[in-house]
Amino acid sequence: MDKRNVAILVLVLVLIFFGYQLFGKGLGKSISVKEAQAKVQELIDMNPDNTAVIKSIAEEGGVYKVTVTLGEQEFYSYLSKDGKKFFPEAIDLEELSKTQGNATPETGEVSTKSSKPLVELFVMSHCPFGTQVEKGILPVIETLGDKIDFELKFCDYAMHDKTELDEQLKQYCIKEQDKEKLLTYLNCFLAKGDTTRCLSEINIDNALLQNCIQETDNTYKVTANYNDKTTWTQSNPSYPTFDVYKADNLKYNIGGSPTLVVNGEEITTGRDANSLLATICSAFENLPQECEQELSSEIPSPGFGYTTTETATDATCN
Repeated sequence: MDKRNVAILVLVLVLIFFGYQLFGKGLGKSISVKEAQAKVQELIDMNPDNTAVIKSIAEEGGVYKVTVTLGEQEFYSYLSKDGKKFFPEAIDLEELSKTQGNATPETGEVSTKSSKPLVELFVMSHCPFGTQVEKGILPVIETLGDKIDFELKFCDYAMHDKTELDEQLKQYCIKEQDKEKLLTYLNCFLAKGDTTRCLSEINIDNALLQNCIQETDNTYKVTANYNDKTTWTQSNPSYPTFDVYKADNLKYNIGGSPTLVVNGEEITTGRDANSLLATICSAFENLPQECEQELSSEIPSPGFGYTTTETATDATCN
């Protein structure tokens, strides 16, 4: 896929609507679907090298939902009914209600020291705040290398349906084959969530991977429990369980994604690489030279994509 075209398309679509009231007063007369398509096409044609194609336009929730394809990827954007406001994505209020917190966390310090800190990060694979911390911690893992014992683990329930369960089984089994390949896979996966492309990049034994996925699924009854809603959490709404790391979730009383545990302590810290490095380095008995490095202080944006945000948060999916 041409990354330049993706950037151009996103830039065009991100001539954003935010700051306006979509359903407020002052909107003009509604345009037709045909007219809406013409407006979107006009935006795409602003760059003659753009290969984006409009797949469909349909009315949804009082706006026009626009599906655009670029290579094998699909992008969804929205156009107000009067054709004047374009915005790149719908804000899912139900999803927002699953999250909590919007504070600026301080850099945490680990009180229990060790010669080789154990760093355990609990996430849900499709939780936007989990992926945010993963993007922040990957440069830290690369910097510290075998000076730490890093383990990516998953919460014992999934808030993003079967897709999340399947992805977590996959990531668990990649790690079982080769931890280094998991880190390479994550660097790719966190960009766009494109699991097919990312699997091809790590050159993993697919037969072994599929066997592991099936065996793990059978052992922990991931799919079976998904199909049996009596096993789901008792919250409202309830969610399917993911019991691969059930014991660790109970041990640390993991509440949601992300949760960072260093040397057995749950730690709250910033989500940029530099803050995470400082926190993890505070767990050493004797600081290694790698802890003197200065990593990026830019905060990764929640969700997929290597963009940044100016807003610090301790929000979680729980």
